[in-house]
Amino acid sequence: MDVLKRLFEEHFHVPAEVIKPLQGELGGSGRAIVRLTGGKFSAIGILYSVREENVAFLEFSRHFRKYGLPVAEIYAEDLSRGAYLEEYLGDTTLFEFLGKNRNNDVIAAPAMDADRKGVAALPRFQIEAGRDLNYKVCYPRASFDRQSIAGDLNYFKYYFLRLAGIPFNEQAMEVDFGRLSKFLLSADHDYFLYRDFQSRNVMLRDGQPYFLDYQGGRKGALQYDIASLLYDGKADLPPEMRQELLDYYLECLRGYIDVDRNAFMEHYYAYVYVRILQALGAYGFRGFYERKPHFLQSVPYALKNLRWLAHNVKLPVALPALMEAINGMLGSEKLMSLSSRAAGLTVRVFSFSFHRQMPADESGNGGGFVFDARSLPNPGREERFRQLTGKDNEVIDYLNQQESVRRYLANAQSLVDSSVASYQQRGFRNLMVSFGCTGGQHRSVFLAEQMAKHLREIKGVDVVVRHIEQEKMGR
Repeated sequence: MDVLKRLFEEHFHVPAEVIKPLQGELGGSGRAIVRLTGGKFSAIGILYSVREENVAFLEFSRHFRKYGLPVAEIYAEDLSRGAYLEEYLGDTTLFEFLGKNRNNDVIAAPAMDADRKGVAALPRFQIEAGRDLNYKVCYPRASFDRQSIAGDLNYFKYYFLRLAGIPFNEQAMEVDFGRLSKFLLSADHDYFLYRDFQSRNVMLRDGQPYFLDYQGGRKGALQYDIASLLYDGKADLPPEMRQELLDYYLECLRGYIDVDRNAFMEHYYAYVYVRILQALGAYGFRGFYERKPHFLQSVPYALKNLRWLAHNVKLPVALPALMEAINGMLGSEKLMSLSSRAAGLTVRVFSFSFHRQMPADESGNGGGFVFDARSLPNPGREERFRQLTGKDNEVIDYLNQQESVRRYLANAQSLVDSSVASYQQRGFRNLMVSFGCTGGQHRSVFLAEQMAKHLREIKGVDVVVRHIEQEKMGR
């Protein structure tokens, strides 16, 4: 992290006093992402070893800002060490905002308004700023061409279909893939394709959207990005909202180009399919192949979207082998078991003192995980922290700075994630996770809060947190 500290101090002329790893920092991208704070200043620091992708992101960012698009300002960079510093845009993603502003399929007006703002900005990226973008820096491809499409489809075939045990005819599938690729490329594809335009890559600050993660951008068709947003799996938008937002997008497009709705729609659902298949390939690679089960929690949402397409859409190109495989997915007991993952699962997270009694399991299942945090650095030994708890910012910042604490928490989260995925698949209703330390005040409270925050990101998991020692003291 030294390079990021140096960039921060050179830019803001104050040292970075707090460095906080962000949730999901190594999720699907391989980047290390941290928030640096010093004095009244704050920034996001990125460490990533793929120089070409860093170059694309930095050049795109500066180009988009030239057009007044809402993206993060780049403060400083050191490409030789794979580091750059960018503007901090807050902590709320559009995905999180949608989750907090819905009741099943009823989306509250503020969330709908936020989605509309995101949709309205998309043509500005695709057309306005895309006209004179330097496509020579695109990585790994300059356009969403036949090779790009083949890569996505094969990703789906080998990392999802194969690993999920869905039978298919290899040769017939290749014929379908070739036919689908030809049809996709018959759409006008001379626009900027954002590539990962989804609700997790949109930050909301003061009610306005700001956009992230366009480093994979290239030339392509307009249909791909709006399909990515509207069929974003875990966002789980109801069909009526998807249609309303699609109509609004086409209306916004007309401010930049003449739009033939029929021509657009002829290719639109083919791009919906290819985007969903690409996402399933990613879920399969991370979940089945790398054995990171939380990625598989998105599979039921993708299957739900495919089921809707199967009942409501007829593509203008015949894809019999692919459709047979999709029907196999929709009827797979293995994949169906993933869809029972969330209903009714409650995870109770406790902090406690090993000098007192351990938490009782009220579910009657005899307990669960018990993590001993006494090996970690103890803030309670420092006078400045004595009257504070693991919920206070000073203690949180102190513990976040400790590499041993970060490793401990990551390992604990990995273990609990595996059990959560298994419990959901098997229909279990309760899981208990307890963290103990010497006094039940600092380390155990911090770890319990961080674990709860992590688990709340898993849709359908109800999280209950209790701090046993702090309750006794009325805190």
